[in-house]
This record gives sequence, structure tokens and C-alpha cells, in this order.
Amino acid sequence: MTSDILVQADHLCKYFKISGNRMLHAVEDVNLSIHRGETLGLVGESGCGKSTLGRTMMGIYTPTKGKLLYDGKEMDLTRKSERFAFAKKAQIVFQDPYASLDPRMTVGSIIEEGMRIHKLYDAAGRRERVNALLDTVGLNHEHANRFPHEFSGGQRQRIGIARALAIEPEFIVCDEPISALDVSIQAQVINLLHDLQEKLGLTYLFIAHDLNIVKYISNRIAVMYLGSVVELADSDELYAHTLHPYSRALLSAVPIPDPKAEAMKKRQILEGDVPSPINKPKGCAFSSRCPLCCDKCREAAPQLREAAPDHFVACHMV
Repeated sequence: MTSDILVQADHLCKYFKISGNRMLHAVEDVNLSIHRGETLGLVGESGCGKSTLGRTMMGIYTPTKGKLLYDGKEMDLTRKSERFAFAKKAQIVFQDPYASLDPRMTVGSIIEEGMRIHKLYDAAGRRERVNALLDTVGLNHEHANRFPHEFSGGQRQRIGIARALAIEPEFIVCDEPISALDVSIQAQVINLLHDLQEKLGLTYLFIAHDLNIVKYISNRIAVMYLGSVVELADSDELYAHTLHPYSRALLSAVPIPDPKAEAMKKRQILEGDVPSPINKPKGCAFSSRCPLCCDKCREAAPQLREAAPDHFVACHMV
């Protein structure tokens, strides 16, 4: 991993207008930097804004506020030409391999589509590239003439990965790419992504629920709660010295393979419900569920700050 930053979110916000004039605050004031060649893991409960942040950082959604920078340059995704150029550099592997592939298209056409849109190679060159990509993800050349329904979930996700690689992007958002797969297949897909990163020098934003998988594949991990990043640190550091009470609760729920250690482990059960992203509470968004909450937490929202070297946390009590 080099020290230069490839993708950066600067006070990034993404709101969705719902009934009346009410706004759903899906992503709130996020500051993140992803270094070239690294994997940044993104974890949090369902509905915390992980996928929305990922899709905003790769240009599917236009930010409501804040800036998105790529290789040091601010991206204006409201401009069609800039959005099109950015799509050549950033791609996504979707969560559901059953819904993300067009059932009316052959596998070859699915992989080739991006190359046609961006006018890469001639027809023969595209076919050769499709075959090479099928080899890369562990499939056969004859699979190019088949349709998605003829494949298993793991094979479909490999097709999705080949599609993402087709136009030679630098940055790939992996939006929970293994959550819909059997456990026996998950490790194969994770190892494939890891091998591709080493071979092609890819940069990943890896979104997932499984904290063990995130620790395995990520250089650094960001923890999200209700649209905001509450902790950010090196993978090993986050697990060894967890600072935010929400991160501690998440990690306490991770099962330990040793039955004796698992039986002795103390779980931190969070009480109450996640506040609404439409009507966020004053102060810290986690205050209604936090065992350490004090009056200051209910009055002022904590800012993400460096509490230890390269270890950032948004908590008044740390």
C-alpha cells in the first residue's frame, strides 16, 4: 500500500427526499480517504448507510453535500461527461448475484457491455478480452454463450466480478459481495478478490456484515452508525483496541471458534432501537443506546478525531 490517496470523501452527505419536505439522511458528513492499492472495510448494522456511501463514492448517487475527490481532483458528478469518465475508473460488484445480471443477456454480452459503451477494442478484441476475463475469475470460455440462470450463485458473482474488471478500473466498490452466497463459496470469492487485487493493483471499498471476513481482507476498517463513521483504524488495531462503545458491541457479537472461549465471552447487548434517519436525535446519534452516555452526549454530536496514532473515533467519552 502506498501513501497516496486515490478516493476521498470530504464532508460527504447523501439525503433522499421522501413524503412532503422530509429528508432521509442516509449519509451524514462522512470524511474518508482510501489509499491506492488498499482495501478499506466498511461495517455496521443493516440500514446504517454503508451501501449508500459506497454507491455515492463510485458515482451511482450524486452527493447532496460535500465533495468526492478522485486522485486529488474534485469530481462534478452532475456533469454527464465527467460522470461517464469516472465510470471508467470506478466499478461495483453488487450484493445479489441473482438480481444484478440481466437474464436476457448472455454472459459474454454482460461482460462485454462496458467495453462497448466505452468504445474499448474492436469486436474480436472484445471477445478475446471476455475469454481472458472468464479465465481470470475461474470460468470457462464456453460459459460466454450461456445465460445467468444456468449458473450457481458463486458462479454468477464471478461473472459480476469479470464485468467489473472488463474496462480496467482502478477502484472497485464491493457491496456485500458474499452475503447472498453459501458459506462454502464465500471463501472462494474472497480469495479471488484478494488475488485480483495483488495481480492488478486494485483499490477496494469492501462493505460487509461479517466482521471476521472484513478483518481478513481489509487493511483498515471504518465502522458506521446511522449514516456517520464512528471509528476508523487499522484492521488489527481496531480489533485489539476497540474504542467506540458501538464498535465494542459489534465485535462482542462475533462468534469465537473455541467453544470454551465462546462460552466465557461477555456479550454487550445494545438496548433500544436505532433512531430514525428522518428525525435524528440531538447530539450523538448513539446516545439513546450507549451505556456510557452523559449529558454532553445528548447535547453535542462528537466529531471524528484522532484518539491514538492513526486511530480515529467519534465519542466524547474516549
